[in-house]
Amino acid sequence: MGSTTILLEWIDAATREMTLFAAAGFLIGGIDDLLVDVVWLAQRAWRRGAGTATLDALPAPATPRRFAIFVPAWDESAVIGAMLRTTLARLDHPAFRLFVGCYPNDRATIDAVADVAAGDARVVLVIGARAGPTTKADCLNNLWNALARAGEPADAIVLHDAEDVVHPAELRLFEALLDAHAAVQIPVLPLPRRESPLVAGHYSGEFAEAHGKELVVRTALKAGLPFAGVGCAIRVEALAAIEAGHGAPFDAQSVTEDYELGLRLAAAGHAAHFARMRERPGGEVIAVREYFPATINAAVRQKARWMTGIALAGWDRLGWGRALDLGDHWMRLRDRRATLAVIVLAAGYAALVGWGLSVAGHALFGGTTPGPVALLQAILAANLALLLWRALWRTAFTARSYGWREACWAPPRMVVGNFIALLAARRAAVRYMGLLAGRAPQWDKTAHAFPEVMP
Repeated sequence: MGSTTILLEWIDAATREMTLFAAAGFLIGGIDDLLVDVVWLAQRAWRRGAGTATLDALPAPATPRRFAIFVPAWDESAVIGAMLRTTLARLDHPAFRLFVGCYPNDRATIDAVADVAAGDARVVLVIGARAGPTTKADCLNNLWNALARAGEPADAIVLHDAEDVVHPAELRLFEALLDAHAAVQIPVLPLPRRESPLVAGHYSGEFAEAHGKELVVRTALKAGLPFAGVGCAIRVEALAAIEAGHGAPFDAQSVTEDYELGLRLAAAGHAAHFARMRERPGGEVIAVREYFPATINAAVRQKARWMTGIALAGWDRLGWGRALDLGDHWMRLRDRRATLAVIVLAAGYAALVGWGLSVAGHALFGGTTPGPVALLQAILAANLALLLWRALWRTAFTARSYGWREACWAPPRMVVGNFIALLAARRAAVRYMGLLAGRAPQWDKTAHAFPEVMP
């Protein structure tokens, strides 16, 4: 037996094993996603029978609320001025103030905020004692402490980032729902970027589905609802309860403080509500809109932070919820499957390469490429059906939020998203090992942009 024949046999055997591993993993993940679809469809059918609520149809709140909007800002001089002026002009509510957290070694951002604050008393500049960057949670804690020191009357805290385009009616929506819920999260919809239809564009499909279906299902199951970090309002007394139990409302050692805060609130009995609602019939969804990273490097950095904080460090820090809360266990497991999903995805791509090498090798040196056994053929057929189903749902949800022109990009964007996830997994593993070794977490942010013309 020649060395070429032995090599081809090794390639065939390795390819067969990788294919089986990847196929089984894809099947489990596909069935998991399918169950979410079923729950969403059932919830949708129930809501259709109950009628679709709009903000204008909601009863007036029992108590008018005063809002403190927290905007943490590190190296945001390029966008913070435009964001603050736009927010002040757009928000349709009589009682709010913007608290903007800056660092003493970020003079450009301080000057940009101070310029806006000089012309509008609703903007409060807060400069922390420590040089930046620390963590976003640390900056938010500075804002919380500044609110207490100032004696500002506030009933709820709203979280936003320096690049957010706020919806004019969001505070009225929060006010209408905070009587019944300790916290409210509204959708986040990435703004399309013509210069980056695939990299920046892949966020559009992911968020359209996650904030059009996933969070709706979590709310229906009464599972802990992770915050998106922006577009969420939390009653002050709920944050105070978290502070009393943990020393601060936001955990400065976390790299995904928004995700953890939502689950901590739920565990303390202050469950959040996800509100996907229009202001009036036929109006646009009340949501936060913003630009997401347009380059592969920036997208990898952002997704590595999410993967580190949610699927790796978040698992260590939060563990599991109440023993019999099966819906919450299911959702936390879905949050944490990202690391295994990346391994399965890598095996799948490696198997494709293996099949290509096998076909080429046997064509050149003789022999027949071994085909998959009957069981594997059945699994591959089921996976193909689930993949087409998944692509159909991603396309439909993208069309729902952005129209059919953007929806046509949905399938290729899924492929781009897979490759970004593969690259992010390596960076996340390195960051996680650094955290395990005692390295202090740090704000790993990306450069932001703000639209010149409002959407």
